[in-house]
Amino acid sequence: MKSENKLIGVGLLTAITASLCCITPVLALIAGISGIASTFSWIEPFRPYLIGMTILVLAFAWYQKLKPQKKMDCECETDEKPKFIQSKKFLRIITVFAIVMLAFPYYSEIFYPKRENQIIVVDKSDIKTTEFKIRGMTCTSCEKHINHEVNKLNGIVNSKASYENGNAIIEYDKSKTNAMEIERAINSTGYKVTDKKEN
Repeated sequence: MKSENKLIGVGLLTAITASLCCITPVLALIAGISGIASTFSWIEPFRPYLIGMTILVLAFAWYQKLKPQKKMDCECETDEKPKFIQSKKFLRIITVFAIVMLAFPYYSEIFYPKRENQIIVVDKSDIKTTEFKIRGMTCTSCEKHINHEVNKLNGIVNSKASYENGNAIIEYDKSKTNAMEIERAINSTGYKVTDKKEN
């Protein structure tokens, strides 16, 4: 039974570790400490292996739990109820929790409030678009975190961060904000602007 508990613990740990890079930006938002958002982005390359390990460990734990038990040739009392931590119910809870953790990047946007920017453009010639190259983004949670911080600035018309392209394309009113302020907002998340190109 101890080995089964260890398996469940390993499965839980790998599921949490696999999602740590995506959970950290949301935790940073909730805690109000935006700068730690990119802390675990180094885990992203290992995520597929951690997901595979989680699935294998939990599958083996389920196999151990469901395989027929050998009958003993003694008159011992074996109808003793297993402890909760050794029950199928506990393994179900851990399995569901692991699935929720592994799927986190796909639903992380629900944690970010919708912001409607009320922009009054006096002069269309004041609208400027700048592309910021950003290092450290690994998933949609990173994109949402950057967009959330940038949209706090006055004069932002549109903000579109992309972890796949490693950039954010920001449209803004240059009479209300500038590229330096936007870069500071992005850098405050813990992700770093490596280059910018004005269109």
